[in-house]
Amino acid sequence: MIPTLTIVIPCYNEEQVLPETSGMFLGQLNKMISEQLVSEKSSILFVNDGSKDTTWDIITKLSQEDSHIHGISLSRNRGHQNALLAGLLEAKANCDITISIDCDGQDEVSVMEEMVKEYHNGAEIVYGVRNNREKDSFFKRATAQGYYRILNRMGGEVVYNHADYRLVSTRVLNEFESFKEVNLFLRGMFPLVGFKSTSVYYKRQERVAGKSHYPLRKMLHLAFDGITSLSVKPIHLITGFGLLVSSVSFIGIIWAIIVRILGNYSDGWASMVCIICFIGGVQLVSLGVIGEYIGKIYMEVKHRPRYIISERTDENNQNE
Repeated sequence: MIPTLTIVIPCYNEEQVLPETSGMFLGQLNKMISEQLVSEKSSILFVNDGSKDTTWDIITKLSQEDSHIHGISLSRNRGHQNALLAGLLEAKANCDITISIDCDGQDEVSVMEEMVKEYHNGAEIVYGVRNNREKDSFFKRATAQGYYRILNRMGGEVVYNHADYRLVSTRVLNEFESFKEVNLFLRGMFPLVGFKSTSVYYKRQERVAGKSHYPLRKMLHLAFDGITSLSVKPIHLITGFGLLVSSVSFIGIIWAIIVRILGNYSDGWASMVCIICFIGGVQLVSLGVIGEYIGKIYMEVKHRPRYIISERTDENNQNE
């Protein structure tokens, strides 16, 4: 049986790159259809994540020009992970498999063929893994690779050098829908679902046009969010470090008492200030990490919707 595929592409302020990459995605989809890897009913779903430019207008125009292209628009900017989730859950009712990919053209679209072939061989999840990041800056490459190592040591099950380029079957998405958390880190959540999985490898390319929407601040936020969403090991580390500091402090107290009894001591404020500042710093860092977890609990118990879809291109086309 030939599967029906939906390519899910989140977009945020992509008016510069979308006219270029949309043709790449459509060309690859048509190629797979002609090779009978996927069904003629296969499609591309663009997800407008509350863009402030003409991204939605471009998506609407593309959907009018080709019946394989569809789009949904979120009511406001919800972030890449929520936009991607919205697209996946929107698509799953009309397809057998989905492939998620970023809009910037840095991920090789030709790898989709390998992903679909792996699905035909029985894989329910196929991860797109970057085996070459020469196009990234040294800083970004070093920090990204270091992050994957740290996250795995923290207990998060992530595929090394994998972002959000992956094939997922509808069977997996049906089970994934039961994951109700608001704090999303999809590249770490899909391995938790299980099912047979494999990886395909590709070379990372330069962005086709425009600038990255992930500056250092956002990358650091995503990194810390990934760790705290998948693991409680930071709290365990705080506990262990607290015990270590307490032990050292207890030894210091005993030493101070002995010196006092022997009468061999001198008054001084520098050492006292250093100790107080050290302990105070440890406490603030510890409270910050614990507060991050409490904040996540606070957001989870509200049960607010992760996204709201305000428009669909299919509805616009019908109205016209």
